Amino acid sequence: MSTLDPFDMTRLLQQVASGAVSPEEALRSFRFAPFEQLLDGISLDTHRALRTGAPETVLAQGKSTERLISAMRGLAGFSDPAGKERQARPVLASRVSPEQDQALRAAFPEGYSFPEAGLFALGRGFPQGPPWPDRGEVMILCAGASDMPVALEALGTASFHGLEAGLAPDTGVCGLHRLRPWLQTLDRARLLIVIAGMEGALPSVVAGLTAKPVVAVPTSVGYGVGAGGFAALAGMLSACAPGIAVMNIDNGYGAAMFAARMLAQLPSRIFRLDNAPAGCATSCSESSPDRPKTQEPCSGETA
Repeated sequence: MSTLDPFDMTRLLQQVASGAVSPEEALRSFRFAPFEQLLDGISLDTHRALRTGAPETVLAQGKSTERLISAMRGLAGFSDPAGKERQARPVLASRVSPEQDQALRAAFPEGYSFPEAGLFALGRGFPQGPPWPDRGEVMILCAGASDMPVALEALGTASFHGLEAGLAPDTGVCGLHRLRPWLQTLDRARLLIVIAGMEGALPSVVAGLTAKPVVAVPTSVGYGVGAGGFAALAGMLSACAPGIAVMNIDNGYGAAMFAARMLAQLPSRIFRLDNAPAGCATSCSESSPDRPKTQEPCSGETA
């Protein structure tokens, strides 16, 4: 056994207790479990879920198709190198290009593709839309339509990790009246992810209107002195309103992971990463009873 997650460890300890596995064999499994070295130069952090509550995410950007597929298979726990056996663990890939998405869909026809967000997953799906879920314990506010890829990356990541997430799109400061209908929904949430480009003013506005913690994400949307998102980043870091944590430029994934870790610390919240059902979080169906809870598997077109 080269990869151990909390369920594997529990099962292994039960086998030791029952006498089915010797303590020496269990020790050998633990000893080699912290990472798994693949032949193509990838070292999988197989203990990350045990240490942090969330498994390693595969960053697709910069990886060859072969390395990307190999990493997905390894983290999913396929015992068959060809990947034909059903995986034991859910796996998320971020920053997936259209070409990589096509290759992943061909390699894993049972997988879930979210091309608008640059995400691909095994074992767990994403919200379906539009319309997107419009309420949740995590609310994601998007200043403009141009910021949507970052917002959807946050939405998909949060849902994959078992959070109930909703999206309030196109609520930027040029038309603040568009924010008013959302205030009660924001007040019922536990945490807000606020995404904006240009001058990055929206997080400060939202933090001044609610008592909720705000995770601000600057985007590279803009031009001229916007400097690829640095103006928005500087604006958010120098915001007058308190209670704002600022992520890197275009880092919707990081904002969702911060939300997952923060909410996992609350006594009334259980981080459901290891036991969340396949498909989107429950909030996907709250706003519309007719909306399906799970995304249909990819059709598996060949590359």
